[in-house]
Formats: sequence, C-alpha cells, structure tokens
Amino acid sequence: MVSIDTALQFVAVSAVLALAPGPDNMFVLMQSAAGGARKGIAVTLGLCTGLVVHTAAVAFGIAAIFQASAAAFAALKIVGAAYLLYLAYGAFTSGIGASPDDEGTARPDQDTIGLDKGLYQRGILMNVTNPKVALFFLAFLPQFVKDGAGPAPLQILQLGALFMITTLLIFSLVAYTAGRLSRWLQRSPKAVRNMNRIAGVVFIGLAARLLTAQQ
Repeated sequence: MVSIDTALQFVAVSAVLALAPGPDNMFVLMQSAAGGARKGIAVTLGLCTGLVVHTAAVAFGIAAIFQASAAAFAALKIVGAAYLLYLAYGAFTSGIGASPDDEGTARPDQDTIGLDKGLYQRGILMNVTNPKVALFFLAFLPQFVKDGAGPAPLQILQLGALFMITTLLIFSLVAYTAGRLSRWLQRSPKAVRNMNRIAGVVFIGLAARLLTAQQ
C-alpha cells in the first residue's frame, strides 16, 4: 500500500501538474466557457476515464510498447492529432448553442442528470489517443513506487487513482469557474462564435504540437 507521506507528496505534485496549462485543462476551460460548467464536467469525467486506461497500461507494462516502438508511437500520435483536428472542425462549424434558459433542458445526447455523453466520449478519446500521456505516466508514476510497500502494479494503480481524483477536483473547479462566464457569453452570439474560433485554433495548435512531439 502507498504510505500517507508518499500519497501526500504525490497529490501535491499532481495538483501542480493539473493546474499547469495543457491540452486537457484547456479543453475543459473552452467547453465550460462556451457551454456551461456541466459541459466542462462531462469532459473532465471523460478525461479521467481515459486516465484509467493509461494507469492500467503502466501497471501492466503496455505503455512500454509505445516507448520502445517508434511505429506504435507514430500511429497513435497520428490518430490523436486527427481527432484534435476533428474537434477543431467541429468548433469552427458549431452553432451559437442553447440559450441560458435552456441550460437545464435535457438533450438527446444527455442522460437524466445532464451529463453530455458526446463530450464525455470526446474526453476519453482525447486522452486515450495521446501517446504523450502514456509516456508521461510511464515516467511519472514509478517514481513514487517504494520498495516494501507491496507489489509495484498495485502501487501504480493506487497512484493512478489518486491522480484521477486530484485531476477530477481541480478540473471540476476550472469548469465551474469558467462556467460562470457562460451565461454572459450566451447572451452574445458574437462572443460565442469568437470562443468557438479560439477553441478551433487551440485544437489545431495542439494537433500540430502532438504531430511534432518526439518519442
């Protein structure tokens, strides 16, 4: 089992990493500002679900394949960049969206508690198809594995769970804060269009960054 001291150190470092500007929290920020906190939280849940895959990959050695194989790394990198470009296209072509009064109204892609399933799935795909996350976890999680604290795979799974909880809390705070701007933005169609365009440019930049990333 991971010790309390190790867990506290790990959570502190994870919180700093979650707050640092990056593609994931930028995605949450943009979606929340344009569509409200619920959309940002749906993305956050998707991203955290994707972290389950990366944690399991590190625990069971699968992520090492992407570190050792240039072809596997390049293939996943292309898939991830293509998906980011798809998100950019969607941002550039999206409509103004619902009015603030309709924020609580259920839509076809939402469940009864208002979770946007489409954004949830986007969050999963965006995370899972990013090989840099897999390599980051491969380099980051084992640093906190201690001798005598139990099997390494079990410690990695525990650390991954702590990272997901930390990310969930911080990204949800980002979503809530940005969501406060949503009602104001929804009153201005021009502001919403500009936000969508900014999001599109950000996604294109992230795709270019991923394509040029080195193994």
